[in-house]
Amino acid sequence: MKEDISSFIIHPDNSLRKAMKQLDESHSKLLFLADEKDTLLGTLTDGDLRRWILNGGDLETNVEKVCHLKPYFVYEDYDIEEVRKEVLKEKFSAVPVVSDEKKILHILFWDVLFESHKDEEPETEQLDIPVVIMAGGQGTRLEPFTKILPKPLIPIGDKTILEMIIDKFLKYKIDHFYISVNHKAAIIKSYFEELSPPYTLEYIHEDKPLGTIGALSYLKNKVHYPILVTNCDIIINADYNDLLHFHKSNNYDISLVASMMHHKIPYGICEIENGGNLTDFKEKPELSYLASTGMYLVNPDLLDLIPEDTFFHITQLMETVREKGGKVGVYPISEKSWLDTGEWHEYKKTLASFKL
Repeated sequence: MKEDISSFIIHPDNSLRKAMKQLDESHSKLLFLADEKDTLLGTLTDGDLRRWILNGGDLETNVEKVCHLKPYFVYEDYDIEEVRKEVLKEKFSAVPVVSDEKKILHILFWDVLFESHKDEEPETEQLDIPVVIMAGGQGTRLEPFTKILPKPLIPIGDKTILEMIIDKFLKYKIDHFYISVNHKAAIIKSYFEELSPPYTLEYIHEDKPLGTIGALSYLKNKVHYPILVTNCDIIINADYNDLLHFHKSNNYDISLVASMMHHKIPYGICEIENGGNLTDFKEKPELSYLASTGMYLVNPDLLDLIPEDTFFHITQLMETVREKGGKVGVYPISEKSWLDTGEWHEYKKTLASFKL
């Protein structure tokens, strides 16, 4: 049966907005630029898109402007061992196989290339950072579930949301987590005591709600690396090593992870001036914006700015940092890299994404 590679191919006349959606739909980290005859022209990765967005680039820009126009490819008579060596060296996630005319015939994906060579796959680089999961909220938007269960124990398939968040960090060899708890804290602790997982949890007890970041005051003088803070109702599919590199290389005090969201207005939009003169009319425009996901990297010295035993939000900390001349960065991810379980509609979408 012929391999369907159409979802991984994008044509030069498409916009970066279309490319971003296609990356999301294909669940891949790259697309191949090709003409109408599927002749290979270049590649576009999620990293290329991220850098374009960070530099203020317009998503209506033609995709060809951002692509790598000298892609790595192999012909049909390729030596698979040579391909594996090149993939390991350059960390390609996929390699196109082309004809003599450079028409894309099929694609060699990482998992297929190394299916029988698992020992050759490079290990994920260890992250030496503390991870704090904010799990003290009442989860009122998920009632009546949260009348009985604490929000962190809401199930996603056969695991709780808190376990699924932790699982994202285990491949980075993180085995110690701080969990801030308040509402139904005893149930959360009992669940993990019985689970007896291969990692340790250290609880930060909030005697009263302390906002989105107030619980970090308990870690003053205890941590010495950037702290990754995440809400307990989100799953972020991202390269956390790349996030940390972004944070450090740009000398940010705080980096927040933001998802690129798209919204199509189902009406024609009027722009007016001078009491009603029409200046522009846009038919069903599509808007894009970066939405904060609830995940942050925070430098340890900022803990001194968080008042103890006081309700305090991340927005207040960011405002204080900027007033003092500090830097707050934004790390973009795609729309489908952010799964939210904090309210019923989003929770159902998350279940659907796991086909549950």
